[in-house]
Amino acid sequence: MTSPVYVLGGYQTDFARNWSKERKHIVAMMREAVLGALADARVEPEEVQTAHVGNFAAELYAKQGHLGAFFVEIDPAFRGIPTARHEAACASGSIAILAATAEIEAGRYDVAVVVGVEQMKSVSSTEGGDFLGTAAWYDREAKGIEFPFPKLFGRLGDEYDARYGLDDKHLAAISALNYDNARRNPKAQTRTWYMNEAHAMCRTNDNPAVGGRIRIADCSQVTDGAAAIVLVSPAFAARWAARAGVAIDAIPTVLGWGHATAPILFSDKVAESRGGQYVLPHVRRTVVDAFRRAGLPDVSGIQGIETHDCFTTSEYMAIDHFGITAPGESWKAVEDGTITPTGRTPINPSGGLIGAGHPVGATGVRQVLDAHRQVTGTAGDMQIGGARRFATLNIGGSGTTSVSFVVGFAG
Repeated sequence: MTSPVYVLGGYQTDFARNWSKERKHIVAMMREAVLGALADARVEPEEVQTAHVGNFAAELYAKQGHLGAFFVEIDPAFRGIPTARHEAACASGSIAILAATAEIEAGRYDVAVVVGVEQMKSVSSTEGGDFLGTAAWYDREAKGIEFPFPKLFGRLGDEYDARYGLDDKHLAAISALNYDNARRNPKAQTRTWYMNEAHAMCRTNDNPAVGGRIRIADCSQVTDGAAAIVLVSPAFAARWAARAGVAIDAIPTVLGWGHATAPILFSDKVAESRGGQYVLPHVRRTVVDAFRRAGLPDVSGIQGIETHDCFTTSEYMAIDHFGITAPGESWKAVEDGTITPTGRTPINPSGGLIGAGHPVGATGVRQVLDAHRQVTGTAGDMQIGGARRFATLNIGGSGTTSVSFVVGFAG
């Protein structure tokens, strides 16, 4: 059994900001997130021993690679520490967390900072959509196609429709719920936007189609943003708890994790899953592995989820893949209120990617940060009552790289 990895705290930038208009380099986002995380965790820069950066495509959006090196630009105390940048499309932040937790579990380091970052508002929506296409098999699924990812996730909805039936009113309800949740998130990109189910179901130019059944209201946001967390070993957590005057068992840990990679072509994923219960079986395996490692029998052991709603169809998929309903019956949890903040298994009290925003490389880190806030009772107006364990699901590509964490307290 591996030693637990403790989550001391973290920080998220305001996802409504446009850092290009502010004429700020991507390192400025990293700096704000990292220094904010250290302040929240009450850890000094001199105590940080290793750092990991999650980022998808800074070379395209910001014309900048080698982001691990930029970590040491944040504070002079960081010069000389080992750093690395990790890329797995929209799951880049979670992969960075996995690398950091592995180092702590191996006993290499006691204090790690993970920062996820993406600057996406530097180009037009058309050019940005083309950049995002590189998270698929570009030559075969994205080249020459306007907005390829809405179309890929539209096909996910079509596959549900073919197997089980799918009413778009349930996708509209998911969209409206995430926008509503975002109103209670002070750093959500859409916190002042208007959306309801009627608008999400609108089939006019007010809500145009961008990819098959996917319309604007079904899409996550184009976002500039960064999020950072501080992870530590049991030895450091014990010293930290003593100096902070808190019990070590009041500090949440990464209870479990899952990680799986499916074929990159969406058509191969669908072909592989034919005859099975789950449309994306590798996503299901990721979630089950996280529950198993956390010592939980199933979804009943958690009090909420931050999931990857890059489009409403991906959240619809997550509902049955988490086991909230039987396969193909996600609509039941939408209709009966199970996934609302007062429901049995709330999903995305932050607003998720649709409401809070989706700076691609930062999303996995932001999800774990929000899980930490939920289980420590520091989520403010987003707080889910009685939360002791929260799960995340972060997906890169069209369900290609999947990572899930369970954060909280055992027992």
